[in-house]
Amino acid sequence: MRAMRVPAAGEPFEAVEVPIPEPSATEVRVAVEACGICHSDAFVKSGAHPAVEYPRIPGHEIAGRIDAVGDDVERWEPDDRVGVGWHGGHCFTCDPCRRGDFQGCERGDITGLTFDGGYAEYATVPAEAVGAIPDALGAVEAAPLLCAGITTFNALRNAEADPGDLVAVQGIGGLGHLGLQYAHEMGFETVALSRSADKESLATSLGADHFVDTSERDAGEALQSLGGARVVLATAPSADAIAAAAAGIGRDGSLVAVGVPDESVEVDVQHLVGTRGAVEGWASGHAADWEDTLAFSALRDVTPTVETMPLEEAGAAYERMLANDARFRVVLEP
Repeated sequence: MRAMRVPAAGEPFEAVEVPIPEPSATEVRVAVEACGICHSDAFVKSGAHPAVEYPRIPGHEIAGRIDAVGDDVERWEPDDRVGVGWHGGHCFTCDPCRRGDFQGCERGDITGLTFDGGYAEYATVPAEAVGAIPDALGAVEAAPLLCAGITTFNALRNAEADPGDLVAVQGIGGLGHLGLQYAHEMGFETVALSRSADKESLATSLGADHFVDTSERDAGEALQSLGGARVVLATAPSADAIAAAAAGIGRDGSLVAVGVPDESVEVDVQHLVGTRGAVEGWASGHAADWEDTLAFSALRDVTPTVETMPLEEAGAAYERMLANDARFRVVLEP
């Protein structure tokens, strides 16, 4: 099969032909129809994650069809439409797993990092890491929802907010453009926070009830003028922007960070004390969560804005993502 892999930390992608992998007894093999490029692929490209070994085929936003199943797999059959995200399987036996917290597994795998991922024509994946894709979603649409989608959807649905509450989405990019859609479809009064004034019409089309140009107006003050946010979903990895948005949470509000900046975020503790506020983080989820994400997305017509590129151009696609030039997600098609 054709694949694009990273030979060693910091090295350019190389186009290779490698044997089609055979699934173990507990794995399935997926014929990849689309694979999204995510900023977290930088862990593989740079070698920043301690668990990565080389050579490695990245890619954890895999959409395709099952091509073969291991002898012990009962849940899946060939030709099933499936997706695979960041969470690449769990041990079932550690304490978090026994409590149902599969995302917290102490020995969990990561798709495209601890085993080869979707920058290829085929990938073998633990059966528990596979989720069904609804027929209403195409592979290119589904792929980014397996990471950017589940991260924003799962963070919002687990936040303590009710329909009608004020919810702000900081940043309108790969994560934020989906967060706005989910917030709107969940029934929140939705605020878009962006330092790009030209994104106002886009934000409105995605479901924002309010738009705040943070290059002209302080995010915290703007949110307080609207009554204070129950939730601020921080998607853009800017420490200053996140800190400013945190000042906008209202009584019992919370800032939920899903975008990770390179530097520490300074938060006004007095404001947290005065509002009984909180600062939280949220990671993506596991296979059942992305099935929920995909089902909701199909039901409410939440779709990512994507650019598609052929597998052989993975290097250029990755650099486009890294430079923040993509609008808003890049998807490889083998």
